[in-house]
Amino acid sequence: MMKSLRGGDAARGCVAALILALAAIPSAGPGRTAEPIKIGFGMALTGGLAANGKSALLAMKIWEEDTNANGGLLERPVRLIYYDDQSNPAAVPGLFTKLLEVDKVDLVVGDYGTNLLAPAMPVIISHNMAFIGLFGLAVNSEFNYPKYFSTFPTGPDPKTGFSKGFFSVAMAQNPKPKTIAIAAADAEFAHNAADGARLNAKAAGLQIVYDRTYPPSTVDYTPIVRAIQATNPDILYVGSYPLDSVGMVRAIKEVGLNVKLCCGGMVGLQYTAFKTQLGSLLNGIVNYDVWLPAPTMMFPGIADFLKKYQERAVAEGVDPLGYYLPPFAYAQLQILGEAVQATQSLDQDKLADYIRDHTMKTVVGDLKFGKGGEWTEPRVLQIQFQEVKGNGVEQFKNPGTQVILSPKAYVSGKIIYPYGDANK
Repeated sequence: MMKSLRGGDAARGCVAALILALAAIPSAGPGRTAEPIKIGFGMALTGGLAANGKSALLAMKIWEEDTNANGGLLERPVRLIYYDDQSNPAAVPGLFTKLLEVDKVDLVVGDYGTNLLAPAMPVIISHNMAFIGLFGLAVNSEFNYPKYFSTFPTGPDPKTGFSKGFFSVAMAQNPKPKTIAIAAADAEFAHNAADGARLNAKAAGLQIVYDRTYPPSTVDYTPIVRAIQATNPDILYVGSYPLDSVGMVRAIKEVGLNVKLCCGGMVGLQYTAFKTQLGSLLNGIVNYDVWLPAPTMMFPGIADFLKKYQERAVAEGVDPLGYYLPPFAYAQLQILGEAVQATQSLDQDKLADYIRDHTMKTVVGDLKFGKGGEWTEPRVLQIQFQEVKGNGVEQFKNPGTQVILSPKAYVSGKIIYPYGDANK
């Protein structure tokens, strides 16, 4: 039978027990049991935008790992909490409501793309959260929410800024084009792109001879391209999402569309999977992009990030090059992390004020936000595919296959004009 403790023995026993109990509690230092800072978002992991959404997610995981390896934020680890939005706008409001009200995330960032960001805005606004979107076009033009910030480099007037470079390239040619056709999907992004194209066409003195939308469910684009051909435009501007873009490029080649410049606003031609699928069909197309491995765009940190990304991309089954969305997904979280560290706070007003008032240093360059949370200076690239041969991926590491035509500070080569000459 155990001997009872009395007097000093009992007191010493209690102290010893307390010491043992305290020793059993792990330290609350970074990376151990400190409560993590939870960052919530939705991402297209299935559906039409999944190819890009998955590559963005890998970039965000790399940021999470890098940040925790450097001590986290506010001496706490960070944890990403995310759900598949299925590329479906209808899924987004419920997704963010769950993140904010059930998961109780501390911070939020946006899904990928205009069509998925716009339906998130009412939920974000009602919860008074700072919100950094991933590549939304003019998402805040109707909400005017002061805590929204865009990673899309369209500048202070996003609708016109998105296609302004395309029209600048067009009007610099000799002879100058006189007429334009505009084709766009019947969806949020494409509507905004087409709105901007009309304004830029008017400013350039171009006559619009065709201006129509098509259902996002369209499968055969040949009748659309034939209708465009019948109007004999000098320029074709297309606002489309990935699967539309592939269908449209194939139809343009099949019909033999005779225009001097095409196509400006096609999402998807930036993805390595679609570049290799379309191969030489891309030659001559002038389209927007946001980052390419040209000497003019090697910002501090970008090479290190891409090295980490590309080492893991094939195993993760995502875009092997990662030039389009991944650097901006990483930068999106860099911006948020810098604001948290600088303010030593998770207060949403303080975070938004800091982001608005400071130049943010990221792997895609120094960014400054202005009106509507857009970049103060536009930096949408206009590139032309040239000398693409076959379907190999390695050729797209060569800046010569994707020549930057605009803006002036980033130009890496000369245009082949008219469009048909690039295919000879």
